[in-house]
This record gives sequence, structure tokens and C-alpha cells, in this order.
Amino acid sequence: MAEITASMVKELREMTGLGMMECKKALTETNGDMKAAEDLLRIKSGAKASKAAGRIAAEGVIGAYVSADNQCGALVEVNCETDFVARNEDIINFAKTLAELVATKNLTDIAALSDAPLQSGETVEEARKALIMKLGENISIRRSGRHTTQGRLAYYLHGTKIGVMVDYTGGDDSLGKDIAMHIAASKPICVSKEQVPAAVLEHERQIFTAQAAESGKPANIVEKMVDGRITKYLAEITLLGQPFVKDPEQTVEKLLAKKSAAVNGFTMFVVGEGIEKKVENFAEEVKAQMGQAN
Repeated sequence: MAEITASMVKELREMTGLGMMECKKALTETNGDMKAAEDLLRIKSGAKASKAAGRIAAEGVIGAYVSADNQCGALVEVNCETDFVARNEDIINFAKTLAELVATKNLTDIAALSDAPLQSGETVEEARKALIMKLGENISIRRSGRHTTQGRLAYYLHGTKIGVMVDYTGGDDSLGKDIAMHIAASKPICVSKEQVPAAVLEHERQIFTAQAAESGKPANIVEKMVDGRITKYLAEITLLGQPFVKDPEQTVEKLLAKKSAAVNGFTMFVVGEGIEKKVENFAEEVKAQMGQAN
């Protein structure tokens, strides 16, 4: 039986919004499998899927750049160890510089980006090592995303932790900024329901079916309930189906129609998304060191 730690319970609570005892019980029943425990709680409670992109698991900054003609741009994520260093102007400017390099030099490969020269004459890798020496923390270039378009690009940075770049046609500059801001707030996974991965949809259908079966209703009613939940789910996770954050009375799809505009695609980076952050247990560390000393 896997040990169920307080940090595991806390993480599951943040993912599901459910109580501590419910989360601990679910983790116990699934032998500490976080994903299985989340699914179990969703089936039993009817909770929605967690928005993993909203959980920041490591520190760092997002840099963004869009060319003067709004047709070429990039996002770059640079990671560090602490939030204190992430607020340093040197690392923020480093990320901005990298975003401009990715966009203007078409350097989508991190290795090629590291070898690229800067205006100072040093390479990106040399500048990264200099930052490590100056700031006293490990600093790494994690990922980049480059866009080119025949339409126009807009970006939005939520502080330095969330970056969004939108490729759109029609409308005006303010529309692009509004859509990028909406994406940062509502975190859709794609533009339209046609783009939702089949595996994601199938997983949610299985969860919804299990939830509906708990009601004890006949199979034909369960099927209708599941279809309704799928329709609602698609509206929640797709950009076009979501209520626009500045005017929830209309969907993004209706807003774009009014502006004779369309979103061709977008990229959203959340600092640390998908990175497991090591949780230090100071008491256990001290115990271990005392044991070694003995």
C-alpha cells in the first residue's frame, strides 16, 4: 500500500475542490494513483475535470514578442528555482530577448537557440550561464512556440506567469488582445470542438457514463444524460463555445461573428505546466541526516 502524504491530499484537493477526507479516501482506494483518484472523485461527486494549466508547478517567466507588422511572433518559457528570481528584471529581459530571437531567426529548436549569438556578441548559452552565476539559481530554457500568419498576431501576458499568442483574421488590435486575455483566463484547450482529441473526449465520456449510471436511471436516459454532458463539456473547453469573459452573455463564437473575425489558432504557455515540483519535507530530511550521523 502506497503512503498517502499530506502533500498528495493537498494536490488532489486543489485539482478537484473537494474535502480533505474525501481526497484522502480516494487516494487510499486507488493506492496513491493521483489520476485514478481524481477520476474516482469525479464519478462519485460529479466534479468537473481539473484545469491542470491553472496549477503552476515550477517557477520562471514567459517572454513574448510580435513583429511590427503583427505577422510573426513567439513565446518562450524560461525556468528558475524560486519566485524571487523569477521577478528579477534580468531573467525577464532574457526571456523577452529569446522570444524575439525565436521569431525573427526562426529558431524553434532549443539547441539552435542556445547557440545563437546575441547583440552583445555572446551566445544565448553563455548569457544563460552568466545569469546562473549572477542570480545563484539554475536557469533553463524550457520551450518555445513560434507563429507566422497571413492575418495578424496578438499576445497577452498575465504578469510573467501566463503567456498567450493568438493568430486571427478580421477585427482589430483590441479584439486580438481581448481574445488572448480571454484564453489566459478561461484556458480552452483548442479553438473548436472539431479539434478536441478523440482520446480526451472518450475519457470524459467514460467518466460521464459512470456518473450517470450512479443515478440508477434506465440506459436510454443515461445515454441522453451523457450526450448532454458531452455537449456542455465541449462548450467549456473550446474557445468558440466559451462565454466571453468581458461579456458572459455572448460566446466567443458570437463575438467573432459580430466582428467578422476568426481565430486560426493560439498558443498558451503557463509557467511550470506539467512539471513535477519537488516537495521538500524538512523534518524528514533532518531525521535522515541524524540517522546517517549515528
